Amino acid sequence: MNNNETKALLGDEAVALGAIHSGLSAAYGYPGTPSTEIMEYLIEQSQTAEKGSLTAQWCTNEKTAMEAALGVSFAGKRSLVTMKHVGLNVASDPFINSALLEIHGGLVVAVADDPGMHSSQGEQDSRFYASFAMIPCLEPRNQQEAYDMAAEAYRISELFHLPVMLRLATRLSHARAAVAVAARSGQNPLLKAADKTRWMLLPAYARRNYADLVEKQKQIEQWSQDYNSKNPETENCGDDLAVITAGLGGNYYEENLDDLAAARGGKLPARMHISSYPLPVKSIQKLCENKKKLLIIEEGQPFIEERIKGILPLGISISGKLDNTVVRTGELDPDNVRKSLGLPARPGIIDSGITFPNLPGRPPQLCQGCPHADSYRCINRAVAELDPAIGKEHANTAVCSDIGCYSLGASPPYSAIESIVCMGASVGMARGAADSGIKYALAVIGDSTFLHSGITGLIDAVTSDVPMNIIILDNSCVAMTGCQPTIAPFNQLKNIILGAGLKPEHLLELEAKPTCLEDNTAKLKKEMEYRGLSVIIFRRECVELFRKQRTAADSKTGAQK
Repeated sequence: MNNNETKALLGDEAVALGAIHSGLSAAYGYPGTPSTEIMEYLIEQSQTAEKGSLTAQWCTNEKTAMEAALGVSFAGKRSLVTMKHVGLNVASDPFINSALLEIHGGLVVAVADDPGMHSSQGEQDSRFYASFAMIPCLEPRNQQEAYDMAAEAYRISELFHLPVMLRLATRLSHARAAVAVAARSGQNPLLKAADKTRWMLLPAYARRNYADLVEKQKQIEQWSQDYNSKNPETENCGDDLAVITAGLGGNYYEENLDDLAAARGGKLPARMHISSYPLPVKSIQKLCENKKKLLIIEEGQPFIEERIKGILPLGISISGKLDNTVVRTGELDPDNVRKSLGLPARPGIIDSGITFPNLPGRPPQLCQGCPHADSYRCINRAVAELDPAIGKEHANTAVCSDIGCYSLGASPPYSAIESIVCMGASVGMARGAADSGIKYALAVIGDSTFLHSGITGLIDAVTSDVPMNIIILDNSCVAMTGCQPTIAPFNQLKNIILGAGLKPEHLLELEAKPTCLEDNTAKLKKEMEYRGLSVIIFRRECVELFRKQRTAADSKTGAQK
């Protein structure tokens, strides 16, 4: 590849291409916005790569993806595992333990956080996981850094024999920019780890490995210190205020530099941008020498702010998210960072005197023709007929749902579900509701989510034959993240469920169609009255998947002509 080549890439794509050019052999992940495009790009590249040179595959969940990546590392090859921030919760067992292994081939964990919860149920900050695991973490602020940091991540992974986290955020993952790319490096040879005791976490070995991990911390801290050494800006600065930025916070700070300089008589604050962790303590201490105030602007939770209080003199005043100088919830942007700097708001279109009509809100809703709409109509009718409404409540019914586009069944016109917690929680919560005495306990879960983390809940329910109904909405894809294929074909669901021990007579497969509403409602009501476990699969292909497949087929036909 030409060293001077430039590509227009999403932040996610920049990570993927950076990994490929760093000698990536295999990548695994589970779809989750805003990380999905990393694997989609890798899968696309793997289809045109030389046979056997690049593996890129979706997995059942983030835990299995992390474990597959560990197997690649054990074999000496470089691997990548991708997920969103809450997906790291699912992968946390192998992720935390991987720090106690002697990573052989470089292993990078690319995690995309979602400040503002655009498509997530929480704003958790993955840097806390990296700190908890005691591993290095890199945080790019733009697409070029996302590309470049992939190479650095593999280098230090093999230097310290540790996994390395690459932490992204929504605006970086989904924004496109020009990226200068380098020549592709060769892949590592296939060479298994020589000392197998470094890969077996039996207590005797794990204690030794943990002691080694603790011992490595000084080296990792020195690496982070050196990596951030180019970042301090202390020339021609004022003498009262220092600023620390991280991630996208650095971009938004720089968008306000001209006005900040004008407001301070031409003198900017001393400033340091942090792009790697653990924190470069010595550089931070030097930055803050003789300063009265420190402002911390970081995207996500107050990770830096919480850790920095113990390493600075007591006389310095520290501001950031904890004292609400910087907005604590949602995303940073140039305007709220401007406010944090004490600058007046920029005049906007609202200040121009123009009046705008009050437009109705447009909350997300199920697509026209979505099969889930027909499933929810059936559920609502069955509930209403078996548990007559008391006001707006159904006293004897609990409808627990899950993470997926079918979560939109919580909104009008359906208002069909009552809980959404995390992947797979619907099954466990319905079981608990049934055990507590609720007569009609329903778990509504998608086919991909069921395979991701609903199977274990099914096994629990089968074992105790709980009087509950697991309703699987099978639309043949992971629709919420762009119609990625479900990990197992639709015809395998039945065998998996029966293999878990469900009584065959209480497994129903129904077509989610308007014409089947009456018949489906009668069958669902019968199963709801049954005082044991039943599983009902509502099946119809996602309309968006159908459109994508038809478009792809038309394009192929046109190309052949």
